[in-house]
Amino acid sequence: MSDAPLLLIEDIPSLQLVYRAVLQRAGLAVDTATTAREGLEIFRKGKPDVVVLDMMLPDRDGLELMQELLKIRPGTRVIVITANGTISRAVEAMRAGAHEFLVKPFDDQRFLHAIENARAALRAPLPAEDEEVATAPTGDFIGQSPAMKEVYSRIRSVARSMATVFITGESGTGKELCAQAIHRTSNRAEGPFVALNCGAIPADLLESEVFGHLKGSFSGAIADKIGAAAAADGGTLFLDEICEMDLNLQTKLLRFLQTSTIQPVGTSKPRKVNVRILCATNRDPMETVRRGQFREDLYYRLHVIPIHMPPLRERGDDVIEIAEKLLRRFSREEQRHFTGFSDEVKEIFRRLDWPGNVRQLLNVVLNVVVLHDGTLVTADMLPLDLRRSDTRQAAQAPAPKAAPDLNMLAGKTLAQIERLVIENAIERHNGSVPRAARELDVSASTLYRKREGWQKSGDAAE
Repeated sequence: MSDAPLLLIEDIPSLQLVYRAVLQRAGLAVDTATTAREGLEIFRKGKPDVVVLDMMLPDRDGLELMQELLKIRPGTRVIVITANGTISRAVEAMRAGAHEFLVKPFDDQRFLHAIENARAALRAPLPAEDEEVATAPTGDFIGQSPAMKEVYSRIRSVARSMATVFITGESGTGKELCAQAIHRTSNRAEGPFVALNCGAIPADLLESEVFGHLKGSFSGAIADKIGAAAAADGGTLFLDEICEMDLNLQTKLLRFLQTSTIQPVGTSKPRKVNVRILCATNRDPMETVRRGQFREDLYYRLHVIPIHMPPLRERGDDVIEIAEKLLRRFSREEQRHFTGFSDEVKEIFRRLDWPGNVRQLLNVVLNVVVLHDGTLVTADMLPLDLRRSDTRQAAQAPAPKAAPDLNMLAGKTLAQIERLVIENAIERHNGSVPRAARELDVSASTLYRKREGWQKSGDAAE
């Protein structure tokens, strides 16, 4: 990290003066610019490590300027500033490489936290650039399928940012493992990792679990309680099953994201915390927004960097690698002598749909190890319901597909045809985006992104 002043690019003179004063009071040297042209010139000469960039500049689009700055010096940490009505632009900037974004109006402490986080990221050692390393398993993950290599690469690319990561995937695919891997790879790895399952806590207790409470603030509050947000101060807060959160609490979570301030139940005194938010759901988040179960503004505030965890059935031979590791572990724990699986069992594992994903595979392997012993796991050792499921799948021949009626597509644009195909696939799979994505041979995140675009545009498929 250099000793160069940070660069503030803000075209409104009054705001520039305010931001500069805040930074200087904190002992930080700062250069200022009011236009993109001036900012670029100072950036080239001064070589700042941290840039605070307003997205709305009079002479150039802020996103374009940021991309040029990062092209000149990729290690620069850019904090973008946006108005509440243009959060989508800030999200776009985050996906293009910004370190963090702030929504106007923000307070001094939130501003300084963002600068502190950016400078801390600069002090952390840079990850290896080697492609093999970038796509190697991280955290507790096992497997080298193309789908998982994409996940590993995404984890490493987002870990050192402050961007909120929204993890989607079916139950049992490893969403919490993904969150833990992001935390361990980030510059917050020495801080706490706090996980909270929003779907497992009654709605009337969830606010207390997230933000804490004071003794006597409600019936049953027999002592002060520190909430998950405060417990994660300096580290990472993982909100699992975020779409199950009560709507009233969603409002408070949105405020927390905007201000970094928490207010425990029963107190009027707010508290600042420095927390990175990761969240996950096994539902289609856009569908919950459409149904009014999840706030749209909170969705766009959280859905900055999406990561989709692929189901086990789409991971090829990863299922064998995972099963073999589990077999060695359980055999050691249960004092058994298994060393591997028969070829027949491996073929069964490859054929199965695994609706419960890795969690189901773990239960199957543990069942075998507890109830049997030997050197190789054979098909007759597998649970009966698993063998029956494999028999049913093997007996089901794919139905012949009728030739499509292309006349119904006449007069439609390519975009309209694409939407019809995608929505038809999702409907055939009873609303399951991951299954529709598998059929269409695209990632589920692609379909989520397209549906998000359709909702924002308000266009209807005709």
